[in-house]
Amino acid sequence: MFVLDPRLLQDTLPVGDFPLSRLLLSNDSQYPWFILVPRRAEISEIFQLPDAEQTQLWKEATALSKALSQLFQADKMNVGALGNVVSQLHMHVIVRYRHDIAWPAPVWGKHPAVPYSSEQVADILARLKTVLTEDFTFTEAQP
Repeated sequence: MFVLDPRLLQDTLPVGDFPLSRLLLSNDSQYPWFILVPRRAEISEIFQLPDAEQTQLWKEATALSKALSQLFQADKMNVGALGNVVSQLHMHVIVRYRHDIAWPAPVWGKHPAVPYSSEQVADILARLKTVLTEDFTFTEAQP
């Protein structure tokens, strides 16, 4: 049974679901930082997914990256699955700007997170609803 890792629960806000993955928003307002988590139990590596699900994960990451790049006018998209701290398979999709606080370094561990306000979350969700229109279901209860 799929259960979200407690650290992901603690550090993110729910957005909704693609066919394979749960979409989360990292609760750090310094970057538009999203996380895809395949809804599969006990998986820590992409290669542990069946071939069709590997393909589906990449489709979801690619569609999300493209939508976020356009929506947030990104200078660069960072996409990666590291899992050094949280072993549950998850893929980071991060909008980067040349002027962001961590540029050009990775965002991990650079600066303490600055949580979103409820207004900022509502704005991001409203914006996402304009671009995530196919094969995506938004979470009903928003923080």
